Amino acid sequence: MMNEMVWRCDQTRAGQLYNRMTFNTKSEAEQFMQRMQQMEPDQTFSIEAVDPRTIWN
Repeated sequence: MMNEMVWRCDQTRAGQLYNRMTFNTKSEAEQFMQRMQQMEPDQTFSIEAVDPRTIWN
């Protein structure tokens, strides 16, 4: 059974998409974002809820 929502975390640098990851929960995405901000302070991170049907068929 698929979750109703997945959480997408985008990493951008200088306005360009650098990396995109998906997570099952918001807390997983936030933990990832916090770890990456410590290692990559020059990157910008955003998290958003995404309907999984728009990602996978």
